[in-house]
Amino acid sequence: MTHENSSENINRLHPEINSHYKKFKKPLPDADRFIKEIRAGNREYLSRAITLIESSSPSVRKLADEIVRKALAYSGRSFRVGITGVPGVGKSTFIDKLGMNFIERGHRVAVLAIDPSSALNKGSILGDKTRMNNLSKSDRAFIRPSPAGGHLGGVGRKTRESIILCEAAGYDRILVETVGVGQSEIYVHSMTDLFLLLKLPGAGDELQGIKRGVMEMADMIIINKADGELKDEARKAVQIFKNALYYFTFRNTDEIDVMAVSSMENSGIEQVAELLEKKYKHLLESGRLEEKRTEQLVFWFEESLNELFRNYFEGNQLLRAERNLLLDRIKQKKITPFEAASKLWDLFIENSER
Repeated sequence: MTHENSSENINRLHPEINSHYKKFKKPLPDADRFIKEIRAGNREYLSRAITLIESSSPSVRKLADEIVRKALAYSGRSFRVGITGVPGVGKSTFIDKLGMNFIERGHRVAVLAIDPSSALNKGSILGDKTRMNNLSKSDRAFIRPSPAGGHLGGVGRKTRESIILCEAAGYDRILVETVGVGQSEIYVHSMTDLFLLLKLPGAGDELQGIKRGVMEMADMIIINKADGELKDEARKAVQIFKNALYYFTFRNTDEIDVMAVSSMENSGIEQVAELLEKKYKHLLESGRLEEKRTEQLVFWFEESLNELFRNYFEGNQLLRAERNLLLDRIKQKKITPFEAASKLWDLFIENSER
């Protein structure tokens, strides 16, 4: 099948994709064209490829998978940093200043924002991306949100694949942002080299906010908004966190740095960037980076299997109907969750052997 026929077929079978690309006024290119343009630094093609990744259409996903597979040969050469913190902590401004610092050091920066959308209305709860004023204007930066739509496993896969495409496009500093609302941090940690936790000074939750799960993942704790009347509170918060780390035995707490910065005043950002580069260099030279990337590939494989099973169960009418019946029985306390799961699994095996 020729490229023209292939693109024409995809657009004919999936009018929603065709409609999305009407503004480009041309048929959907093939994977080789995408790779060529992405490698050339064409941000329009990079954005379009990520849109394909986010599609639920099988044939469009097939094209997206081919693009990602071809991009793998050019990936893995970036420093990936995860950044989390509650809404209002100032992540967008912090990322804007940190990203510009990386650019001033000669790097190209991609910002990928995992958006764990509202489970009720699927609306975004991430901060306004227009706050990244400097990065949004730089031709050495690329900013892209990825809405979760209530399914973090799916967005985890999409963000991993987006990282690969950004690396293929030559971005060597990848910043992955998420709102600190729970499960999303696990996915960010599972695809980045270092993990930053942003906190507010004087919020009254310095100790209460030390959640074991997040602390186990954090490589740096950043007390943001350390300016004006909050400067003293920020210094106190730094000391509180440093003292609290002594009571954590899950890892060598000497590896966890605690710093106060002011993103608005651009104070402390240079020190954060310098320390991140130092930590990245240590990961490279010690061989730990390769170990982490291997562990992340295994995690990605397992998550992919879980997602495929989940999609299969959702797409199979018989299994979906049986699951709903079993859920009713669980709620009525007529069957245990384990028994229900076993029955559904037996039906899956029986159905797959036919």
